[in-house]
Amino acid sequence: MPWPTPQLSRNQVNRAGAILVSDSAPAEEIVRAHFVLGHWRACHGYPINTFQATLRTKLKRVDGDAIVAQRLKRTPSIISKLKRFDSMQLARMQDIGGLRAVVSSVARVRRLERDYENSHFEHELVSRKDYITKPKPDGYRSVHLVFRYKNKRAPAYNGLLLELQVRTKLQHAWATAVETMGTFLGQALKAREGEQRWLRFFEVVGSAFAHLEKSPLVPGYVDLDQRRTFSEVANAESQLRVLDKLGGFSVAVGAITTEKRPGSYHLVILDSQNKKVQIRPYAKAALEEATAAYTEAENRVKRGEPLEVVLVSAGPIESLRRAYPNYFLDTDDFIRKVRQVIREVERPEANTALLPMGAPRQSRSPRRSRGRTHK
Repeated sequence: MPWPTPQLSRNQVNRAGAILVSDSAPAEEIVRAHFVLGHWRACHGYPINTFQATLRTKLKRVDGDAIVAQRLKRTPSIISKLKRFDSMQLARMQDIGGLRAVVSSVARVRRLERDYENSHFEHELVSRKDYITKPKPDGYRSVHLVFRYKNKRAPAYNGLLLELQVRTKLQHAWATAVETMGTFLGQALKAREGEQRWLRFFEVVGSAFAHLEKSPLVPGYVDLDQRRTFSEVANAESQLRVLDKLGGFSVAVGAITTEKRPGSYHLVILDSQNKKVQIRPYAKAALEEATAAYTEAENRVKRGEPLEVVLVSAGPIESLRRAYPNYFLDTDDFIRKVRQVIREVERPEANTALLPMGAPRQSRSPRRSRGRTHK
């Protein structure tokens, strides 16, 4: 089956986007607009597939254990983004086709970034956002590179925009936890929507992780040194019991069902209410079939089913789980790192260092000093 190619003008695509965020569009126009969106999204499949091959080649020189994944953006996320930004147009949205590289350190993020910027690359780099040097206020950290696709061998796709996210494993663990907790709270924490206490928790954890990576701190926390930041994490965690909640979410291996056929693409359907994951594989030549199934699964969400769905490509199932752990409710890496931060606060010398000026110093009795200090 051939790859889908763009059949509509950019004006028609933008018109569909406007209909999808309208409060007064007729039902038949909304149905048509969803069809246009589904086709436009599917057209990004070929470009991100060829882009991924180049990314894997580059990563062999940077980090042999890197995680690579690609995905087509979910319909609810596309519509939400159109609503959040008044000037946003569907044909200009930069991350409908997205790729992700997860490497072991900030230094390796920079190596990969330099490789793309300095190599003779036919695709045009049109945007670079460095959220490691300047983290977002919500704690998010990563580097985003947006390219305009150019390929003489496949000119039908020229001009489509693709986004490459490059992040460390620690930054990836943070983002996974935000999405997982948002799923269970029913709050769009990723979009900075939800209860302030949860938003503040992930902000300060983002800054604590920046301390661990010796990187610029999250706005709002730049005046806190490492010990004070870690203390803020410990206090917030003790109030919210975040780690207990996240630890209870994980999907058991027995609750993951996978159809027995090879596939380059995987439709992942998370039933967060029942903690079950269904994985449907599709061959590389069956992208159109996969996107049709993706659209149908999203329609189930629109009808009220408590599902999270995404169509991705990340290699074998274990690689898929590493690339998209939030769809398996897997936050083990995040839990381990937050526990490491809290242990630093609970060390006797840390407790002593965190005492206010002039406060009496407590005994260093091993039994007393290892308990958590509550305010």
